[in-house]
Amino acid sequence: MAGLAKRVLAAAVAVMMATVVAACGDGEGKQEGAAGQTANGASTSPSPAAQKQEAGNEADKKDGETRVVKDEFGEVTIPAHPKRVVGVYVEDYLKVLGVTPVVQWYHPTWGKQDYLQLDVPQFDITGSIEALLAQDPDLIIVDGVVDKAKYEQYSKIAPTYRLPEKVLQSSEEMLKTIADVLNIPEKASKALADYEAKMADAKTKLEKSVGKQTVAVIRVNTGDKTIALFGLKNRYAGEIYRTFGLEPHPLAAKMEEFQQVLSEEAFPSLNADHIIVFPSNGDWGSKENQEAFKLLDSPLWKSVPAFANGHVYKVERTHWQSGAITANSMKLDDLLKYMVK
Repeated sequence: MAGLAKRVLAAAVAVMMATVVAACGDGEGKQEGAAGQTANGASTSPSPAAQKQEAGNEADKKDGETRVVKDEFGEVTIPAHPKRVVGVYVEDYLKVLGVTPVVQWYHPTWGKQDYLQLDVPQFDITGSIEALLAQDPDLIIVDGVVDKAKYEQYSKIAPTYRLPEKVLQSSEEMLKTIADVLNIPEKASKALADYEAKMADAKTKLEKSVGKQTVAVIRVNTGDKTIALFGLKNRYAGEIYRTFGLEPHPLAAKMEEFQQVLSEEAFPSLNADHIIVFPSNGDWGSKENQEAFKLLDSPLWKSVPAFANGHVYKVERTHWQSGAITANSMKLDDLLKYMVK
């Protein structure tokens, strides 16, 4: 009996040890499964918290990336993926590319580009540049109005890119350059394809309706109460001749200046078939502009074909005093509205 008892006890101990070993092996399998698969073969994934942390790390890595680009004044190191962009005079292009600037430039005399309908703080470009510090920009883009001295001032606030002179006469080239700086060239390609399709359609309609009838663009300077004629080389109004195919009045075609103030005696010499006119500031309903607008009632205009035939078109200033993509598209809308019957 004693021998039997010993054999039973030994068998029981052996069973217990086997159970412990199996349990340990099962635990190791589950631990390994936590990193790849569970014991039943089901796949696992990181927790939401772990995924969020991983995404945050990746975003931080991208935010810290930089690249070197060449602008008008040399090489500049800019963020590879800018998030807070200031566009001095170039906000139209930013909006076309789906980028909302952190401020909108404003001039006490000229106002701002109201047609963009931006809901952001204003930045007075005649005031202190240090006002931009509060907006914490990571990139500033400026056009040809900004000289080397002003460029250096902007550069103290954030990396600053000054558009090269060679692209400033083409809204398409400006858009592509800004898109490259923002590292989103594909968005420029799509926007330009849409714009060029609209322009081609409008040119066909204008050619059929207007043909070689002459066109002039004038501005009522509400401050000094004068009339300015915009020439063919004007970056803003000149687009309707260079790109849209309209025929400039000879006075506009021969001008070397971007614009020229006309004396009242010279009004009859602007015998264009169509005249587009806008105020230098405010709008057609502004009370302070009404005295300046009386210039358009001058008897000297009566002999001009555009006035005699009712072909004087009062348009809004903000997009006519811009040469960017959105503004040019809105000019096309105006021309089609008034000139195509």
